[in-house]
Amino acid sequence: MPSETPLYLDTSFYQLLADSHARLLNRPLVPQPMSAQEATQWLYESAPFAVLAHNTAPDPVFIYGNKAAQHRFEYSWDEITQLPSRLSAEAPNREERQQFLARVQQLGYEAGYKGVRVTKSGRRFMIEEATLWQLFDADGKLHGQAVVIPRTSDL
Repeated sequence: MPSETPLYLDTSFYQLLADSHARLLNRPLVPQPMSAQEATQWLYESAPFAVLAHNTAPDPVFIYGNKAAQHRFEYSWDEITQLPSRLSAEAPNREERQQFLARVQQLGYEAGYKGVRVTKSGRRFMIEEATLWQLFDADGKLHGQAVVIPRTSDL
């Protein structure tokens, strides 16, 4: 059985993240020009901000979470990529999160989002200045949504 490349090593997935981000926000996802291979590795291993992406399932599941996201949410790669994204927010905050996701579906992206999230161990924290965008490929096919979380604070 052939092994599938995990998305954190997949340069084509990085290109989907970076290209859709650049198309919608008119700015690069990574701070400096680098090869796709270098950028894929930098975004996963070294980025000073969290990046998460979920799929288009009826109950979307995270398909990507860089090391910064894994650390903040307290999940390993294997755990985070099996987690329904709605579980990143506590039940009382899920409706507000869903409204945010719906706005992104209409507009393509939203920047400056702030909201309460919860770690695996149940600790609450605030995400600040988050930017969520639609993951559209060059043919216009939707693959999910991704978010950059530049800042968080404990609650």
